[in-house]
Amino acid sequence: MKHFTDEELVSLYLETQRDAYFERLYERYSDKVYRKCLSFIKDPIGAEDLTHDIFLRLINKLSSFRQQARFSTWLYTITYNHCADHVRIPNWRYEVLLDEGWEHLSSDPDENTADQLEMQDQQVRQALKRLAPEEQTLLVLKYQEDISIREIASKQALTESAVKMRLKRSRDKLKKYYDETQL
Repeated sequence: MKHFTDEELVSLYLETQRDAYFERLYERYSDKVYRKCLSFIKDPIGAEDLTHDIFLRLINKLSSFRQQARFSTWLYTITYNHCADHVRIPNWRYEVLLDEGWEHLSSDPDENTADQLEMQDQQVRQALKRLAPEEQTLLVLKYQEDISIREIASKQALTESAVKMRLKRSRDKLKKYYDETQL
């Protein structure tokens, strides 16, 4: 499998859905992605989390790879954009929280001090880590990737109502875990 190009591995993965092809891409690029994440946030554990998030995002976006550029260039773009988004105020996290009416966060992130935002972001991250991977994935798809309920249902082979219910449960758990960090 080492002799396959990146583009061939992508095609083979999309055709067969065999994890071995994606794992090979992961082996080739996880360290590079991790180092790029680390250069953005200077936190080894956070960089590992970002790397994991990027590869989750990648597996969902592989079908959109059109081979107009090299795979490594495409992955670098995804990595860079994800890290840049992460460094900016993590609006999607606040969107999840504000959807549920959490009063202690301002709906205008500019009203919060940098220290408050950093503390809240860390608390949200701690709460997110406690969620099951499938719950994290649903929240990321909906609030970070901005994918519609219908598309999520299709990708996850679920009904739209099942996706809505799972999102609600995931948000409720996230709120519960977040509230526990406040104690």
